[in-house]
Amino acid sequence: MPENTSNKWKAVLFDMDGTITDTERIYNHFWNSCARELGMNDFTYQDSLDLRSLNHEDSAKLMEERHHGSVDYDTLHKAVAEHVRDYLSDHEIPLKPGINEILDACHEKGIRAVVVTATNLRSARKRLADAGLLPYFDDVVSAHEAKRGKPHPDPYLLAASRIGLLPSECLAVEDSPNGCTSAINAGMNTVMVPDLTEPDPELKKRLYAVAPSLSDIISLL
Repeated sequence: MPENTSNKWKAVLFDMDGTITDTERIYNHFWNSCARELGMNDFTYQDSLDLRSLNHEDSAKLMEERHHGSVDYDTLHKAVAEHVRDYLSDHEIPLKPGINEILDACHEKGIRAVVVTATNLRSARKRLADAGLLPYFDDVVSAHEAKRGKPHPDPYLLAASRIGLLPSECLAVEDSPNGCTSAINAGMNTVMVPDLTEPDPELKKRLYAVAPSLSDIISLL
């Protein structure tokens, strides 16, 4: 992984689910269990992986192209959202290893920390607040606030503009291919901390680094 001793980053932009909070696997479970409960038996585990961070319009289009009407994305998405909300209301928000350490490092170095998530803003802020992390972030940006969601660059471009920085001054941290593509196409150096999948060779070539954990990114700051 490349070293950075120049303190070139003025902000670190974090994805939330699967990057900060260990919640992507919860979504993944409910995508598959809800599909079975709803009789959408053509829905596959790979589908649940490919939907990570993907915006609503492109998700619906992907499901239609793959399953030709046998998977009703809107109905499935609504069921998943309800199940995840109910589950997290009854359980402590699980955090990814190293999140407290990297946020402390950002604070010590005067580097701003921002969340850029595919989750709607109200839910994202509540999740971060419930996890005790909300006060540590300078801003929370939802892809729902942008014209187009991930994997389009719009959410990351919006986040950079809101804190008055150029994309090149920000380091993005993501766990999924769709999220990484969004940040890379926004012109940001992007570190992937793989959660449910590793980057494929094509994506790996476009990444600034691949890190085993959030703690391993601290040396870049």
